[in-house]
Amino acid sequence: MHDIGYWSRSWVFGVPLIALTVVVHVIGLSLIRVAFARAFGRRDMRRAASTLRFAVVMGAATALVTLLHVVQGAIWAAAYVLLGALPDPHEAMLYSLGAMTAYGHAAVFLAPAWQMLGALEALNGLILFGLTTAFLYGMIQQAWPGHE
Repeated sequence: MHDIGYWSRSWVFGVPLIALTVVVHVIGLSLIRVAFARAFGRRDMRRAASTLRFAVVMGAATALVTLLHVVQGAIWAAAYVLLGALPDPHEAMLYSLGAMTAYGHAAVFLAPAWQMLGALEALNGLILFGLTTAFLYGMIQQAWPGHE
């Protein structure tokens, strides 16, 4: 059995990675929001919102936040390779997206000393997807046709 110190380096690297990805995510969401506000008017995005326009706005917003999640997965994947937890970027990205989404179905495993780091990334994924859900809900409230 491992003592608490065995996991400490996962916490030392994991908590700052969580903070970094949350900051990157919030900045990305803010930039997406500003871009949509500029494109559809600052006061109210729903003025010219038809069902088709709503679908396009939400589809574009969803595509952009998906890319944002890929960026966060790449940050974690780079950390796994740099720390020696995984041998190459391809496996690291596959593992990262699996951990972040709680899919975890790929047969890729972190080195034993870094397994807590994978659990911390899963926690980070919950936080990031929660932020994304809140963001998309807000976008729906702004862009929904006929919403008052």
